[in-house]
Amino acid sequence: MAELNTIRTAAGTRAAAIDEGLRAHMNKVYGTMSVGLLLTALASWAVGTNEAMMQTLFTGFTRYIIMFAPLIMVFAFGAMINKLSAAGAQLFFYAFSALMGVSISYIFVVYTDFSIVQTFLVTSIAFAGLSLWGYTTKKDISGWGSFLIMGLIGIIVASIVNMFLGSGAIAFAISVIGVLIFAGLTAYDTQNIKNTYLAHAQHGDSEWLGKSAIMGALSLYLNFINMFMMLLSLLGNRE
Repeated sequence: MAELNTIRTAAGTRAAAIDEGLRAHMNKVYGTMSVGLLLTALASWAVGTNEAMMQTLFTGFTRYIIMFAPLIMVFAFGAMINKLSAAGAQLFFYAFSALMGVSISYIFVVYTDFSIVQTFLVTSIAFAGLSLWGYTTKKDISGWGSFLIMGLIGIIVASIVNMFLGSGAIAFAISVIGVLIFAGLTAYDTQNIKNTYLAHAQHGDSEWLGKSAIMGALSLYLNFINMFMMLLSLLGNRE
């Protein structure tokens, strides 16, 4: 009996340690993501409200560099993550967040300040609810992954095609479908971050867990930014 109690106590202690570690891990994910969003907002506002910088950055071929640079950085980040330290990965993410802010700074020219703030708040509330559901639900939503990724590839292809077509109807459809896809990805990625931590928590690899938190922050950050941009195209009032 004494031995059984000892085993139960040890198991309870280990479970409590994992729960505490999970909370710290998720706090790291959300904290890193929040800093990234702040850097994006500051960079976007600083460039978007500076007419001279806007004319310099969004004229000629330079605008395509600014437009696609964040996408290139995302692919580079995925390729380099194993070679970077946790601190290096975090610095890379913050640099990416600032560059993303420059890339979307045109919103301050296209949309009113009020609609930008309003849409940001709507996105924040929706994101918080979706992420909370993904974290707390007992339902296994891992099966959503392949469907959501296919949908994501579809809207990326449609967006590139529509750059040449310039169809308002297609743009509207992309935004509506995109909101649904990134809403689903927010819940899916949150559960995946949680499950990944639980699967590796007992390994004790703090360096890996640190980089895992940053990759999780990047996933949720991208979901938030894309959901915000698509909601802005649907709800935003133009200047």
